[in-house]
Amino acid sequence: MILTTTNSIEGHTIQDYLGIVTGVSSNMKTSFSFKTEKNNTLYEEFINKVKEEAFQSLKANATKLNANAVVGIKLDIETSSGSYFFVSITGTAVKVV
Repeated sequence: MILTTTNSIEGHTIQDYLGIVTGVSSNMKTSFSFKTEKNNTLYEEFINKVKEEAFQSLKANATKLNANAVVGIKLDIETSSGSYFFVSITGTAVKVV
């Protein structure tokens, strides 16, 4: 599956637009502060895990539409009270050749 933030894919032609797809993930940060380098690494790993879950959800939703690519991807990360993270990814599922 090709995932891109652009509206086209170089070397490919969009054959069919299949619809808007999303991937959402949320998680709560619990036990680390941001004062040390080790904790900053933990924070990065935490955010990357939540993003990866959202991307996997996006790909699964695109696959349900028989897409082989998603174009125009937009990523949004929000926090609530500094400890709850929401990641939302939206794009257009397409069939490319």
